[in-house]
Amino acid sequence: MNWTTVQRILGLLLMMFSLTMLPPVLVSIIYKDGSWLHFLESFGLTLLAGCIIWLPVRNSRKDLRLRDGFLVVASFWTVLGTFGAAPLYLAESPEITLTDAIFESMSGLTTTGATILTGLDLLPRSILYYRQQLQWLGGMGIIVLAVAVLPMLGIGGMQLYRAETPGPVKDTKLTPRITETAKALWYVYLGFTILCGLGYWFAGMGPFDALCHAFSTVAIGGFSTHDLSVGYFNSTAIDLVAIVFMFLAGINFSLHFFAWRNVSVGHYNQDPEFRTYCGLLAVLALVITVSLMAFGTYRTTGDAFINGVFQAVSIATTTGFTTANYATWPGALPVLLIFASFIGGCAGSTAGGIKVIRCLLVFKQGVREITRLVHPSAEIPVKLGHGAVPIRVVDAVWGFFSIYIVVFGFLMLGMLSTGMDQVTAFSATAATLNNLGPGLGDVATGFMSVSDSAKWLAVVGMLMGRLEIFTLLVLITPTFWRR
Repeated sequence: MNWTTVQRILGLLLMMFSLTMLPPVLVSIIYKDGSWLHFLESFGLTLLAGCIIWLPVRNSRKDLRLRDGFLVVASFWTVLGTFGAAPLYLAESPEITLTDAIFESMSGLTTTGATILTGLDLLPRSILYYRQQLQWLGGMGIIVLAVAVLPMLGIGGMQLYRAETPGPVKDTKLTPRITETAKALWYVYLGFTILCGLGYWFAGMGPFDALCHAFSTVAIGGFSTHDLSVGYFNSTAIDLVAIVFMFLAGINFSLHFFAWRNVSVGHYNQDPEFRTYCGLLAVLALVITVSLMAFGTYRTTGDAFINGVFQAVSIATTTGFTTANYATWPGALPVLLIFASFIGGCAGSTAGGIKVIRCLLVFKQGVREITRLVHPSAEIPVKLGHGAVPIRVVDAVWGFFSIYIVVFGFLMLGMLSTGMDQVTAFSATAATLNNLGPGLGDVATGFMSVSDSAKWLAVVGMLMGRLEIFTLLVLITPTFWRR
């Protein structure tokens, strides 16, 4: 293990992150909310900590290995969530505990969208902006941004990128160099953010709300500047803009990059994961809408349609925006939506969950095993499109799926041991591990009423979900530390 290299990178990344606390200072000055000093203090604290970590090992030039990359990613997200809580903890409004501040910061960076705050409409604009900015930065992963910058500082980034995106991610290297890959992803990400913000603005949002909601929509985060989330605006046009960009953000960004570079959209339909993603969302939206009509939840068909489609896309992509309190919807609809969040969006997107590609491979493997019962001697490959999937990938997917279930079980038992009821514990675990945000029961509107021990469990769940479990679990295996 190259400890000095890991320490050097961690210090550099922390110093880079300190710069993200300066834009809220400008927002505070513009809106005169009096919170600018807390952001300056947090900037200085984070910058100083980064310098202290970096200075003793600033001359280290050892190569970064994959094992080091896992440690950097896990350490950085943990440290980042802690220092990201500084402005929230130091602020006079909201006045919250350190546990709550770290919870809110980690929820933002992992794009979970779960919150412990109430009275958002009355909070300082700089605090509201900062929460949205955390989600935007976490959406594509600050590590991915860093690999576009670190090579200029003499540090290779491929190991960090691989540690950030484990599992079957198609087209991992869109361009020959990892630096160009990171830049390409961020160009697409920034372009979607600008288009989404303009869409919200033209649909009727004010400039501040449009920017903030564009941040959390493209990041599939779910934070809002209002307690009623997107439902605050009561606008069909805004709902439609949100639906479109939540849907787009749940697609593999590699496909978006190729569409932009080749000025063509034909490759979308050729991608099996994309077709499955569209099919699942269409079926879910149809079931939800028809059920709302059948139960008479809304007075008009139009209201049932827009609310049904909005919540289907929002929850299934793990965004977490709401236009209605879906937890009170009749029948099995709330649980159906929670189950949809387990699938999540496509690999290579900003969505959480297990990912569509993994669920598709698990399904195809299941079909193959059933066929083998009839034809035991047949050689039946698992195919995606026209190509066979390597056995190593299928094994990795099954390994991830089984670990996901085991981790979910342990986290849920932990939640139950804090005194939660079964519905709340189940949905709280799903909302954090799937990076969804809103749950059912006592966490339908937020985590403000749960105990501190449950919040720390939720923080662990959010981190594991954001880094897709293996990145953290690998650190506690003897093999990782063995020379």
